[in-house]
Amino acid sequence: MVTNPQIPKVALGRDKAFQVRDLSFFYGKERVLTNVTLDIPQRRITSIVGPSGCGKSTFLRVLNRLYEVVPGARAIGHVWFDGQDILERGTDVVNLRRDVGMVFQKPNPFAKSIYENVAYGPRIHGIRSRRILDGIVAKALGQAALWDEVSTRLKGNAFDLSGGQQQRLCIARALAMEPKVILMDEPTSALDPTATAKIEDLITVLKDSYTVIIVTHNMQQAARVSDLAAVFLTGGEMVEYDETKRIFETPMDKRVEDYVTGKFG
Repeated sequence: MVTNPQIPKVALGRDKAFQVRDLSFFYGKERVLTNVTLDIPQRRITSIVGPSGCGKSTFLRVLNRLYEVVPGARAIGHVWFDGQDILERGTDVVNLRRDVGMVFQKPNPFAKSIYENVAYGPRIHGIRSRRILDGIVAKALGQAALWDEVSTRLKGNAFDLSGGQQQRLCIARALAMEPKVILMDEPTSALDPTATAKIEDLITVLKDSYTVIIVTHNMQQAARVSDLAAVFLTGGEMVEYDETKRIFETPMDKRVEDYVTGKFG
């Protein structure tokens, strides 16, 4: 077991979005993450890669405490965000999830209009002014590279959009809350190559304003879009973390080399 995974100097030398220390996670008695330690820098793209069942998606769900919807789930350790250990009791989970948005594997628009999908979160948080909501919707759809495609049919049903458009709508829905971090759990796995390319282009643009953390099984995607990569292996152990280019070209751990070159996983 690697007890001191490589943490890049670039992450430690920049403002941090998250500082994770000795994080372990359990579903009941089953351990899913094992003593994960890393710093995730702001306004960069960090990919979480590794074989199925290694805890990648669970790690994302710890970062906004979404795991709490699962009975028996518990996290041990420390996760600092915005000056607070979010695993402590008393954390305002509603505000946390506003600041740390989530985009899931499959597009999950609400059964509402395109407009109402994006306006939903701001409405829940008390914004009632139509003028303000119009501005939020237009801005979020523009940031999600969707405005030009839907601006004339905002009242249309979100389910009438293509799969790729629905996923960008879900990204716009997250952006409407003005988060600091966007978590993406395999956001292109259900999309065709053209839609995937659009999402990848969007992700690279978003890092100018947001911290993006993406789970992906697609090693080529991780190489294309991410600045840093954390490699998780079976047992929920993070065995290496560094600049993506170095992880792919000169990994320090033989298991990581075997994984990124396709020898297993």
